[in-house]
Formats: sequence, structure tokens, C-alpha cells
Amino acid sequence: MYKAYYSRGIKEGFMKTYKMAILFLVLVFGYISSVAQSVVSNNFAHTFSIVARDTVTGEIGVAVQTHSFAVGNRVSWAEAGIGAIATQSFTNKSFGPRGLEYLREGCSAEETLEKLIDSDFGKDVRQVGIIDNNGNVATWTGKKCIREAGHISGNNFSVQANMMLTDQVWSAMAEAFESTKAPLAERLIASLEAAQSVGGDIRGIQAAAMKVVSGKSTGNYWEGVTIDLRVDDSKDPIKELARLLKVQRANEHLGRGEVALEKGDLKTAIEENSIAQDMLPEDLEVKYWYAVSLANNNMVEMSLPIFKEVFAKDNNWKILTERLPEVDLLRVGKSELREILAQ
Repeated sequence: MYKAYYSRGIKEGFMKTYKMAILFLVLVFGYISSVAQSVVSNNFAHTFSIVARDTVTGEIGVAVQTHSFAVGNRVSWAEAGIGAIATQSFTNKSFGPRGLEYLREGCSAEETLEKLIDSDFGKDVRQVGIIDNNGNVATWTGKKCIREAGHISGNNFSVQANMMLTDQVWSAMAEAFESTKAPLAERLIASLEAAQSVGGDIRGIQAAAMKVVSGKSTGNYWEGVTIDLRVDDSKDPIKELARLLKVQRANEHLGRGEVALEKGDLKTAIEENSIAQDMLPEDLEVKYWYAVSLANNNMVEMSLPIFKEVFAKDNNWKILTERLPEVDLLRVGKSELREILAQ
């Protein structure tokens, strides 16, 4: 009887230990699996990027280019009044939202990087660049990032690159950013162009993205974004990104022109819209809404030649014009509307 009790005790003890061992292995392998998924899934982003702050305007930005589809949905992160993050190599996408949360809580760029890296099983294959709202930067290049890989941190900026054709990429990026005299977005483009000029991604080019936010937070993370451009698949993504930035700048001039018209400042309105049209001479949208703005500000006669040019190139704009008075977007009388449509 004693032997049976003793034997049963040993067996129960063994089973308890066995179950605990199985549970431990499940937890360990589950953790490793989750890390592995972040490494071997579609989160590859071997690339070059820049995070930076404009010391004059306070704007914060991040830009990236790679041979990897739709890179903007996982590498580049930014929030107004908080900071910007580029998370790449075998990308840990969580570094973006988690990093911004740490910055939002008051952590510096260095403290944020430390928190992210210390908690990451795959830190040796990660590359990260962080800038906070005060211009402090922190950068990490894991020892197992594919060469050529490296980074440079400077005054209010950090550039980082991995799996490059040459080891000149990050120094070229830093030099271009520091030497370019322009708004922040244009300086980010210059940095990307410099990277590509010395070899860039060893695999070639495919996608690029840029995000620029205000240096002031409204308390709502979705506000304060001044530029958010993505090129998901292109034979020349940096060139396309630069083109999209030009389109945005033209529309900014168009918006300022409309505000000037509403204030009765015809001289400024004409100047701003002239700049927009010079930037995008073939863009009918720019011309059309300028004409609408003129008409809405009692300058129908001045708008007629512009409407005529637009209608001649695409009659759909005339059809659209007929519909605008219904929703108060074209505020003219019936006779004036007939005159516009007669062009």
C-alpha cells in the first residue's frame, strides 16, 4: 500500500512537471513565433530613410525609399507635436505606434529607442531612426543588419540605411540634407536623391514615402499632417515623390489665392494662382477652380477665358459647372451662368 502511494506520488509529480514544461515550451515557442513572423513576413524593408526637424517652422518629417512594395505603410511614422520614426530592415512595425506613444508620454528620442530595443527579441536585425519634437535624435543599427548598413545622427536629423550597394549612402544623405536650403519636405527629397546617386538599395528602386507634420499638437493625432505622400510601385519612386510634392505645393498656392480673393486682395490672388499654373501648366483642375474662384468673387468677365480654355480641352468640366450652383459652389446669377457655359 505504501509502495502504491509512493509510486502514485512520483507519477503525479512527474505529470505536473511535464505539464509545466509543456506550458513553458508553448509560451517560449509562441514568443519566438511572433518574433519570427515580424522577421520573415511581408515586413521586409531594407532601405534608406531620414527623420528630421525644421528648426525654423518646427515641422517634423520622415522620408524613405526602398525596393519593397508600399513601404510607406510600415516604415514611416509621424505625429504633430510629438516626433517621427523610421522603423526598417526586418521591420518591427510596432515600433511606429509604440514609439510615438512613448514620445507622447514625454520620453525623449533616446529613452524611446531604449524602450523599443530592450523589449525586442529581434533587435539585432532592426534599424530605427527617431526624432522627438525638440529635435533630439536616436538611431539603432543592429549588428545583423545586412551590409552595407549604417547611420549618421546630426543636428535635428538622423539618416539610416541597410542593404545598400555602397557604404557612402548615409553620409551622402546627411550632407545633402545639411547643405540644401529649402523647406523641410524638399530637403528630405534631396537626401533621398543623394542616397540613390551613390548606389542606394542594392536591389534597385520601387517605392517611396514622405510624411511631414506640424511641430504643434492639437491633441488629435490625425490632425497637423501637412504632407503625406506615398509612391507604392514605380520605376522611379523618388522622382514621382518629388512630382507629387510639386503638385501639393501648387495646390497650396491655389488655396492661398482663393483666400486672398475672399479677402478682396486681387493682386495676391492673381500672383498665387499664376504660380500654381506655372508649376502645373497642364493641370486643368488648377485652372478650373481658379476660374470658379474668380466668378464667385464677382469677376466673371475675368474668369471666362479660363473657363473657355478648360472646356475646350475637356467638356466634362462644363457639365460639372452646370451642377455647382445646386450646392452653392458656384455662386452666380442665371445670366452669368449662361455666359460661362457659352464658352
